[in-house]
Amino acid sequence: MADIFDVIADGTRRDILQLLRERASAGERGTSVSHIVTELGVSQPTVSKHLKVLREAELVTVREEGQHRFYSLSPAPLDIIDDWLVPFFDDGLIDDADPATTLPDSAVAAADLVGRAAASAKHAWDSAFKRIPGR
Repeated sequence: MADIFDVIADGTRRDILQLLRERASAGERGTSVSHIVTELGVSQPTVSKHLKVLREAELVTVREEGQHRFYSLSPAPLDIIDDWLVPFFDDGLIDDADPATTLPDSAVAAADLVGRAAASAKHAWDSAFKRIPGR
């Protein structure tokens, strides 16, 4: 299996994962290759190549219905990234901090939520910007 960091380093693969996440959030059971091609504005062979890499990394699952294949996000392998990143945000890094500057748990949770929303919005903006003709 490829290193998960190498797999998600590619922007097109991140766009595919984001699209699959959004579709799953909307209640979709899977997304067809043709839908991914249309949404991302890339060729079918390119999408198929990236989906193969994502399948091998176990980041997506595929369901076949006749001649059609439907892909769904399988986020479990992303736990590896979480496990690697979490120590960088460990409270142990701020042991020497002034207690007066430490945020209450509710503020930390709110900041985390806002940070994730901002990152998601930035990714959506960047993806949309790439689709503008002439870019």
